[in-house]
Amino acid sequence: MNFAPELLLRAQGVKVAFFDVDGVLTDGGLYMAEDGETLKRFNILDGLGLKLLQKVGITPAVITGRDSPALRARLQALGITHAHFGTEDKRPAAEITLQALGLDWTAAAAMGDDWPDLPVMRRAALSCAPVNAHAEVRAQAHHVTQARGGHGAARELCDLLLVASGRYASLLQAYAS
Repeated sequence: MNFAPELLLRAQGVKVAFFDVDGVLTDGGLYMAEDGETLKRFNILDGLGLKLLQKVGITPAVITGRDSPALRARLQALGITHAHFGTEDKRPAAEITLQALGLDWTAAAAMGDDWPDLPVMRRAALSCAPVNAHAEVRAQAHHVTQARGGHGAARELCDLLLVASGRYASLLQAYAS
């Protein structure tokens, strides 16, 4: 893992990481079943990254404009308890989570891919966007991932936060033993 020093400095105090879902934790596509149920494809690399954040005391939080049983099941399986569903105005949702955790924006990272994510990204100490995010969002991000949304982009942010926390190597060693 090789990140620019300025990114590592921004990431050092992060205690909560906000993630959008569609276009960040998924590829942004919506799969619709005949009965109208929305199915989503999640990347297993991203899932482990979110679990690793929890191991080092960084809280992953989700703020999404949509809601679905598939999403709720995935977040439950990952142990993510801070989630806001069907939220178009994401800044107040993020502030509720920050207040609940006793944190402020200086301890927050955010990852989004489209305009509704900008209010959270602009306030966070560290903002990140997948390489396939909207151009305006990429322009606002401190870091643009190499991976596309739903294809490991969230894991890249998780890895950055783990490196900045000084825990990446010890976590890797525990898995490699």
